Amino acid sequence: MENKRDFILITGASSGIGRSLAMHLSVNHNLILHGRDEERLQNTKQLCSNDNTHLIFKYDLTKTDGIENSFSAFITENGIEVTHFIHCAGLLKMVPVKMLNLDIINATFSTNVISAMLITKVLTQRRTNSTALKSIVFISSNISNFGAKAFSIYASSKGALDSLMRCLAVELAPKVRVNSILPGAIQTEMTDNIFDNKEVADRMLLTYPLGLGNAEDIYNMVQFLISDKSRWITGQQFTVDGGRTINLTG
Repeated sequence: MENKRDFILITGASSGIGRSLAMHLSVNHNLILHGRDEERLQNTKQLCSNDNTHLIFKYDLTKTDGIENSFSAFITENGIEVTHFIHCAGLLKMVPVKMLNLDIINATFSTNVISAMLITKVLTQRRTNSTALKSIVFISSNISNFGAKAFSIYASSKGALDSLMRCLAVELAPKVRVNSILPGAIQTEMTDNIFDNKEVADRMLLTYPLGLGNAEDIYNMVQFLISDKSRWITGQQFTVDGGRTINLTG
């Protein structure tokens, strides 16, 4: 039987934390770089080590009705297996509740939660991915366990993602480990609209005992969670936020 190459799937790899993860992980792993913008994915691929070994999966995660068939076909056509799944794709829209609409709700939950569920389904099907899958890491948010004005949709979607993580950790054990990383404020393209307001950015900085983080801080935790060093860890939320959520000062 032909040996298939092992790959790590990173959703949301076209920018921000996802791109940073890809650049770091590409040194030692084959990657599937997912996003919905072909040009930006190609840019990510060029920034990666061993760029000729990585694959691009272009798909808009808001279109949930086609994810299963598209991704199953992608795996089969490329003759590969996926050993680790890092769900970094995320949609953040700060919207007061009185301005919510169904389009925003559906797009947020489809990108942040539903797509993760359906991709996991594909990766756990023996006819598609055999028994290759070893671990799943969801990039959640520290707001999953707290509250903030205008964050109701984003926070509730990340809370749902963490609930999904816990259920999958039980259901897929002992073969697959499933955990979440809950980052604090990290400046990316998704959060630029927050940091562009200097008053808001300065106020946020005061609430972080260790200062604001960067994407490499998230990579370090991801690297640990997909390695054998975390072999006895599943179903856990790992908050990586410079101490923000334990700071009760002021």
